[in-house]
Amino acid sequence: MMKYLQKLGKSLMLPVACLPVASILMGLGYWLDPTGWGANNIASAFMLKAGSALIDNMGILFAIGVGVGMSDDNDGTAGLAGLVSWLMITTLLSTGAVAMFKGIDVKEVAPAFAKTQTQFIGILSGLIGAACYNRFKSVKLPDALGFFSGKRCVAIVTAAYSIVASIVLFFAWPLIYGALVAFGEAIVSTGAVGSGIYAFFNRLLIPFGLHHALNSVFWFDVAGINDLGNFWSGKGTQGVTGMYMTGFFPVMMFGLPAGALAMYHTAKDKKKKAVYGLLLAAAISSFFTGVTEPLEFAFMFLAPGLYVLHAGLTGISAFVCTLLPVRAGFNFSAGFVDWFLSFKAPMAENPIMLIPIGLVFAVIYYVTFRFAITKFNLKTPGREDDDTEELNVKLANNDYTQVAAVILKGVGGKENVVSIDNCVTRLRLEIKDQAAVDEKVIKSAGVSGIIRPGKTSVQVVVGTQVQFVADEFKKLCK
Repeated sequence: MMKYLQKLGKSLMLPVACLPVASILMGLGYWLDPTGWGANNIASAFMLKAGSALIDNMGILFAIGVGVGMSDDNDGTAGLAGLVSWLMITTLLSTGAVAMFKGIDVKEVAPAFAKTQTQFIGILSGLIGAACYNRFKSVKLPDALGFFSGKRCVAIVTAAYSIVASIVLFFAWPLIYGALVAFGEAIVSTGAVGSGIYAFFNRLLIPFGLHHALNSVFWFDVAGINDLGNFWSGKGTQGVTGMYMTGFFPVMMFGLPAGALAMYHTAKDKKKKAVYGLLLAAAISSFFTGVTEPLEFAFMFLAPGLYVLHAGLTGISAFVCTLLPVRAGFNFSAGFVDWFLSFKAPMAENPIMLIPIGLVFAVIYYVTFRFAITKFNLKTPGREDDDTEELNVKLANNDYTQVAAVILKGVGGKENVVSIDNCVTRLRLEIKDQAAVDEKVIKSAGVSGIIRPGKTSVQVVVGTQVQFVADEFKKLCK
């Protein structure tokens, strides 16, 4: 089950990767016309409309992206099947259709059915499409129906399963929606405390790849909160909308980089040179793009207590930012780029204040990280007991072939590799024998960390350059 959820988390990154362009377009659009939202500037209107085309249709992106990502071979047919499922479910569960089925007026239809075009339904549609593709992509039909054999029958089967899913959701969706709304309202009603609780658990779920499910409740229109969408569309409440995003900026832009500095300063002298490149690259990634996995995975398993401290500080940051008159938002993550682009967003409020707030959190992160590392002798990068001389192939050299070769050697050679995949920062491998894996060799490639989530699974945290390493890794395994 955990393996399935982790694969789902990876699949969600495919549609999420579409959002930065929306952030850029809408951010520039608001900069050009901060008051008229495009009414006073045709270039602004053009960019705002282009960006909203993605923001307003995230459910469709999720249906297609999850369909492709969850398929066995990332085939586009699964993405098409996900779209088929989305179209059928959202049509069958629309307020007009439900009113017709029940023989009642549209105004009497449960409000849940007005919220079916959400990311949740998109994910469900993608899962249905991928499951049908994986199961029926190789089916052979009689000669008379030969045209529909193989991949051509996937859409037909998906339609049938989607009808069944729609019948189930006809009864279950109002209950599910009600529970999500109740949970969201319970958190919202606690204000800053709820914001801090959410941010704390957001970080704690990162190692399991389950934080996307939590994010969907608060960032998207699953429970009526839609913090991300409302922030950019201007449909939210000034001073409230953005509270579930703002607190991440001080952490990702300042806190984690300061924590990386603390880890560097507390590393063993003879290992500082070895960890310098890793920590610097991870800190820059966190600051500019808000991609924190390279840095977080560098210490979350080496020093889990330190990671819990990081999660707690993230919660405090969200709590503090919610109390203050400051709001900023993102479409991708809480890095410098999204912070800068959100200045003229309709729901933005004093985003410049995140600089002094971030500097304070930088000091807090540095002091608390350094104290914890030295006080409890935590094995952060550069403080491991293993003094074996390592090759340390630097990713900064762009020698992805050599990095891939070292990792391949560390996992026992291509004979031990069953499948190869990757997400935004991790190389995900399915292997035959865990005993053949040598973590010392893998670490010598200069990677951030190694995870073994299952008996046949190995994940190597490479960083944002993982796609290039994965491509070379696949070539070496042919």
